[in-house]
Order: sequence, then structure tokens, then C-alpha cells
Amino acid sequence: MNGFPKTATAVLDPSSGLAALVEVLRAHGFQVIAPVARGGVISYDAVRDGDDLPTGVRTEQAPGHFRLTTDGSGTRFGWTPAADSWRRWFFPAEEELLRIRRTDGSFVVSRPEPPARPLALLGARDCEVRGVAVLDRVLLEGEHPDPRYAARRRDAFVVAVTCGVPADTCWCTSAGGGPHPEAGFDIRLTEVPGDAHRLVAEAGTERGADVLAAVAARCAAPEAGDADLADCAAVAERAAAGMRRPVDAATLPTLLAGADRHPHWDDVAARCLSCANCTLVCPTCFCVTIDDVTPLTDDGSPATESVRRQQWASCFQLDHSNLGGRPVRSTTASRYRQWLTHKLGTWQAQFGTSGCVGCGRCTTWCPAGIDLPVEAALLAVPSEGDVA
Repeated sequence: MNGFPKTATAVLDPSSGLAALVEVLRAHGFQVIAPVARGGVISYDAVRDGDDLPTGVRTEQAPGHFRLTTDGSGTRFGWTPAADSWRRWFFPAEEELLRIRRTDGSFVVSRPEPPARPLALLGARDCEVRGVAVLDRVLLEGEHPDPRYAARRRDAFVVAVTCGVPADTCWCTSAGGGPHPEAGFDIRLTEVPGDAHRLVAEAGTERGADVLAAVAARCAAPEAGDADLADCAAVAERAAAGMRRPVDAATLPTLLAGADRHPHWDDVAARCLSCANCTLVCPTCFCVTIDDVTPLTDDGSPATESVRRQQWASCFQLDHSNLGGRPVRSTTASRYRQWLTHKLGTWQAQFGTSGCVGCGRCTTWCPAGIDLPVEAALLAVPSEGDVA
């Protein structure tokens, strides 16, 4: 990072420094998306000021459990992500693909305009940065890139944050990541708590260095010294040391390949509600369904317009595998098996990466408290059995 011509590091005040960062990003033309505490959860939404970000907020997470608390500490990133992820900002849960209008005996096809302003993601954890990278593999780098995703992803600016307080459901260190983001960001922030509470900012790209230089100039922030960087490393090391390691995700593609008839699938299915919560909160799921909607007219005259819309779908839906008028995967066990073996196993062969980043959302937001890495570890143990 020392090779950048502009400021590559800065020590920021947790209040005025964040405010300056938001101001500079907005001045550079970005729509700033950042965490906000709202409705008892952390969501990602457009912000206009650094004060919009949470202060002194913590999260309690366990299988099937989430609670937002406050501790008066003044920390800005002492929480772990909730159900919301950055996915919906690049790949919305519902969007219009095209609109067809009948006019003068012909048809006119129109498509929504791309976003006017590029996005700046402020506060992305390593698991979330890697989640976006996985979506890039699927929706940008494949044979058929998604032009709508590409338009939103283009020129996006990423301010990553070191995860100093992982949740009890996190397992990113076993899934190829860790608390300290190593790539995929323009600026990385590490919150160092304590008497010398501060945010240590490091540029990861040329434009990140440009933005950081403007932020440092605005709030007279000094460059980070060796002691500051050592404190950042200590924050990440403590977080990694306290994180659970239920299973090594790197071994799962091979182990799960031989587990298609494992009896534990039935055990999981007996608890699974097929509610699709896990796929809805997952930062990398990309299944969709497409519908054509033609509104009826009030007076019975012929319809003049039809809209094609895309919505998130889930492999847990019974009709997701419909072929020839009936579902191929008619049981909960078969649908859970499809999801888990694809996410942790065959995704690797299909896209060259795992579909799981170890964020733990699927565990926290499962109403039955099913803990994915724990179930995967049990399924990885060879066993004789049969499953429908």
C-alpha cells in the first residue's frame, strides 16, 4: 500500500472521521449504502451522514436467534451482520426486466434505466466482500453475464471493515476467509476500541487512496504508524482465535459427493420447514423466477401493456424443480440435499469457488435452529443408508 502516491493510511476519529468519509464519497458522486439500526436489526440503506451509522450497538446471535442490544460503548462496528446483505443492492429481490406496450398496431419494448449514481458500500465485512465476489463469478464472469447486475456493480466503491466481534454463528475462518479483509476493497477500516478508540483506515486501490487523502485532509487525520497497524492485526487475531471451526469447508466437495444417500438427510428434513429463510438471507444465492404480468383493464378493453418481472426464488420451493408437470425433488430431504451439496460442494466445480462464505446467516435466521456447518460435519462422516 505504500506504493500509492496519495495517502495510503489514516487514523480517523470514530465520529468525525466517519462523517468525513460519507461526505467525501457523496462528493465523489456515490450513493453511500451503510449499516443502520432499524426495527431491531441491522440493515443496509442509503445514508447522508456518518451519524446515520449505529453507535454502541451489539448483536446476539445463535441458531434461530437474533437480538440487537446497546452497550453505550461508542463503538461503530461492534455488531455482526443481520439478515440483510449487500446482495440486494446489486441483485434486487424483485425488479422489472422489460415492459411491452401496444401502440398504433405495433409493440414498443422498454427497459429500466441503469442507476444514475454508482454505489459505495460502507461497512462490508470480509464474508460480505467475498459474497459479492462469488456473485461476480456467477453473474458477471460466466458465459451469460447479467447486464442489470453489471450496471449496478460497475464502479462500485467498497469500504470494508475488519470484523472485531464475530457472532457465535460465524465460521468464516473455516470457509476460506477471516475477520481481516485481504482483497476486494478500496478502503479497509479497522476499529481499535479502548482508551485510544480510533478507526485505522488503509487504502487498497488507487482510487481508495484518493478518497482517503480527501478524508484525511478534511479532518486533519494523521497517517497510521506501526503501532496502529499492529493494533489492527491484534484485533483480527483475537477475533479469529475466538471463532468456532465446526468443519473445514475445503474438504466438503469431496466428502459430500459420496453422501447423497446418507441417513442424516432425513434427520435434517424432520426439522426443516422448507421455509427458504436460509436461501433468502444467503449473500450468494441467485435463483430467480420470471413472470409476465398483464394488468386487466377496468372497462374490458384489450390490455395494452405487459410487464416482465424477475423475483428471487429458492430451491426449497416445491415447484422449483418442476419438470413435466411435477417436481423432481418432492421431499424436504431431497431439497435440503440439493441446496447444501450445491452450496458447499458442486458450486466449486461449476464456478471455481465455494458458494458459502461462512457468514452464519442461514443458522441465525433458521426458525428451526438448523446449524449448517454442524449438519455438514455430520454428513461428511461416512455412513450406510438410504434416503428418498
